[in-house]
Amino acid sequence: MYRQGDVLIIPVVETAVPACAPVPRDRRGRMVLARGEATGHAHVVGGPGLQLLADLDDPERMFIDVPSHGRVTHEEHGPISLPSGQYRVVRQREYIPGAFRPVAD
Repeated sequence: MYRQGDVLIIPVVETAVPACAPVPRDRRGRMVLARGEATGHAHVVGGPGLQLLADLDDPERMFIDVPSHGRVTHEEHGPISLPSGQYRVVRQREYIPGAFRPVAD
């Protein structure tokens, strides 16, 4: 398991990844796991052949397919190296009366 701020990256077996579609890159060509609402900084993943995927039934649920190696970066955190494999991306949430929402940083 890997954590970078409010993003948790959990290794999963390939069969645990549902039907997914590639997540579009942002205007700067980055694969963004989460963007900071307050700072505008982003948790970004990259690597050779790496794919960021979204669940077709729940686009907020994302997965990373890392064929050889990857790296997660953020302006305020140290980088994280990812070995090959499949990963689920989980955003930290907080409870507000009547609902849950992603943590704002």
